[in-house]
Amino acid sequence: MSDIPKRFDCDVLVVGGGINGAGIARDASGRGLRVLLCEQDDLASHTSSASSKLIHGGLRYLEQYQFGLVRKALAEREILLRSAPHITRPLRFVMPYAPAERTRGQRPAWMLRAGLFLYDHLARRDFLPGSSALDLGADPAGAALQPHFTRAFAYSDAWVDDARLVVLAALDARERGATVLTRTRCAGARREDGRWSARLAGPGGERLVHARCLVNAAGPWAARFLGESSALPPERRHGGLRLVKGSHIVLPRLFEHARAYILQQPDGRIVFALPFEGAFTLVGTTDVEFVGELGRNRLAIDPAETAYLIDAVNRCFARRVGPDDVVWSYAGVRPLIGDDGAADASSASGASRDYRLATDSVGAPLLSVFGGKVTTFRKLAEDAVDWIASKLGRPVAGWTAQACLPGGDVYGKAPSARAVLEFDAWLKTRQHQYAWLPPGLLARWAHAYGTRLGAMLAHCRAPADLGEEIVPGLFEVEADYLVRQEWALEAEDILWRRSKLGLHLAPGAALRLDAWLAARRAGQRRGSVAAS
Repeated sequence: MSDIPKRFDCDVLVVGGGINGAGIARDASGRGLRVLLCEQDDLASHTSSASSKLIHGGLRYLEQYQFGLVRKALAEREILLRSAPHITRPLRFVMPYAPAERTRGQRPAWMLRAGLFLYDHLARRDFLPGSSALDLGADPAGAALQPHFTRAFAYSDAWVDDARLVVLAALDARERGATVLTRTRCAGARREDGRWSARLAGPGGERLVHARCLVNAAGPWAARFLGESSALPPERRHGGLRLVKGSHIVLPRLFEHARAYILQQPDGRIVFALPFEGAFTLVGTTDVEFVGELGRNRLAIDPAETAYLIDAVNRCFARRVGPDDVVWSYAGVRPLIGDDGAADASSASGASRDYRLATDSVGAPLLSVFGGKVTTFRKLAEDAVDWIASKLGRPVAGWTAQACLPGGDVYGKAPSARAVLEFDAWLKTRQHQYAWLPPGLLARWAHAYGTRLGAMLAHCRAPADLGEEIVPGLFEVEADYLVRQEWALEAEDILWRRSKLGLHLAPGAALRLDAWLAARRAGQRRGSVAAS
């Protein structure tokens, strides 16, 4: 926090560095508002890095008659693919179908066809293929499944690196003038003289921030923030959140192709099995009501959740797995709006994935974000900033639908379908440009950084210029870039959020990286002392 004064004035203070907070900071900065975003931990360190990594309309939400949500999410799916083709990709899903007597909880074939027809046509679809039927006896997707699955339906959605999406939104916000502070908690906020007066506590001590508008984007902590930090009386606190825990497991690769599976379960739920990090399969998610104290430590999957996901795999795939096959797991708490009236709203899986923006204009404006999903973050941010801008006398139109995220401008500054459909061709040109780099390393960097790859490698002409290989696959040039440009401070930030290198490394790698980061900080301090 040393880069901002003890007293700081801004138009908008955003509390929360998940996808919604980062998206709002980005949109507001692009409309000329002076923005400060604070996050108590690392960016995307909680819910926003614990998703299923999907950009999707939500096929199952059609059963709950949430047509508006599905339509909105499907439209956003194509916008996000175009704007960030490096960290997203189209993904084809296979839904196996068996005779009814062999599979409990399966929807009738007519219902699946009708649902997929709606899914294909609820929103404009420019380049993703529509749904189709598959003969699993002839299609390679059938080889990994149990033999009683003879037919399937296929449809299109997309995948996203969720944690990097948050970082890129925050990076875009900073490049448009926002101040982004990680490891910085909003310790309290109150209305005072027509504006918000907030205390921020972080590594550099406490700072006082005056803001014309306060945005509560604290995710699962949103309701608590209103009660503990914003000094609002109870009658003006907007709650209604349901905290739902979702967990995932990562297994050794269950299938060789690049498609994903959507598996119907006897309880009516669905489970995804996604290709992940080349050598693995990601399986999830659970939906369990979260009960207990919401702390800042990382949540863990429960044995019952692991068993549920293992059973889902063994019910459908030919290869049997057990708990000992799980190479990694993660869990997050999703803040869902609970009073939507949707079908089956009493269950965790039936709670709406839509969002609600609760506003309070009695004094300085306050906007609180409840609910939402990764897919709709851009639209949520646009709606939020429309309200904020009008309240602050800055009625500037939204802009993010026509803008690339950092690194996404692979075929020009404007988002384009070409960037999605021809990303591999762009990568091939990078392989010619950086022929001295190992192809696997270059491919990872191209997907992580897109056109920002050139900035990271600006002074590199040969392998020796990459610096020390701190841990396998991570060179000094990348680690230094992530510290300087992307707020990385600890090994976990780099190995599990800015990348997924942690999956591929032996125990002890994080300790070596933390030692390197500590030495880098010590060298910077010595340099600062010498300069003074």
